[in-house]
Amino acid sequence: MDAAHLRPGADARIEACFRFAYPGFTLEVELDLPGRGVTALFGPSGSGKTSLLRALAGLDRHREGYVRVNGALWQDDVRFVPPHRRAIGYVFQESNLFAHLDVAGNLRFGWRRIPPSERRIAFEEAVELLGLAPLLTRLPARLSGGERQRVAIARALLTSPRLLLLDEPLASLDRERKAEILPYLAQVKRTLDIPMLYVSHAPEEVGRLADHLVLLEGGRVRASGPLQETLARLDLPLACDEDAAVVIEGAVVDHDATYALLTVEFEGGTLLVPHRQEPPGTKIRLQVRARDVSLALTEHADSSLLNRLPAVVQEVRALDAAHALVRLQVGPTPLLARITRRSAEALGVRPGTRLWAQIKAVAVLS
Repeated sequence: MDAAHLRPGADARIEACFRFAYPGFTLEVELDLPGRGVTALFGPSGSGKTSLLRALAGLDRHREGYVRVNGALWQDDVRFVPPHRRAIGYVFQESNLFAHLDVAGNLRFGWRRIPPSERRIAFEEAVELLGLAPLLTRLPARLSGGERQRVAIARALLTSPRLLLLDEPLASLDRERKAEILPYLAQVKRTLDIPMLYVSHAPEEVGRLADHLVLLEGGRVRASGPLQETLARLDLPLACDEDAAVVIEGAVVDHDATYALLTVEFEGGTLLVPHRQEPPGTKIRLQVRARDVSLALTEHADSSLLNRLPAVVQEVRALDAAHALVRLQVGPTPLLARITRRSAEALGVRPGTRLWAQIKAVAVLS
């Protein structure tokens, strides 16, 4: 499937600026984001994520606004392009499918809105990407929550969007259904290369999908930057969370069938991780939680910990009376370790200290 016709240029950007007030809340943001890949809008409830998404889509019109998407001006002081002309696909928390139409009918609703000459995604393409072929004759009432959201995503894709907006599309699903749908979203990202803005307050979703991260707090941008670097910033609340993790991207170089372990090579070293069989060369994204990383001044080859990486301490910050957070550098790759303050003092952990980061293979999430 060749989707080169959908790919934005290397210099593509999404630029937006808004300032507007609701009773008790003001959104004041200025964004300059990559026009490719997935940008996650992350933050607690009430931080302005959905308000920002609706403003970008033109669903809420505000006088003080500016939006340019990959060269197309959608809004400024004199121009306002209405939502139906913004080439946007929008996926809400709820699937909002038409109850009287089967899956095929719901998909064709979005597809038929686009003139044939402007269709850039084929009906069969969307069905294949979201695994919907067995479901085409079913009514929404006979679908699981995850299946309904897959249909909603496919319907949004069939409008041939230049930008896909997803407003917490997995928020209403349980953990099992989320795990079911995330690979489909990753496949859409890899295959179509349509820029996405993905609203979430779930770190595991952000770690699985995002390339760029925007952290919103109280209607303002607290931080914006590449995912790997932003997750490892000790001055942001993400690093202080109990489930704080960094993302490591690498490639499979070997598979040990006897012990069901993959050897993954990344910039900085190699990791052993339990996984299904993947052929060498397969790109893979791993999440390593700070609480699953221990530190040692010397390498311990007689340990059950399979992953031992030479690292340099970049920064140390006390989390509370008992715990410290350590930012490490493994080659060019950042890593976090959550340890006790007592251990940090006993090991003499300070910026510049060279040590070994130890990670359980079973703790690495793919």
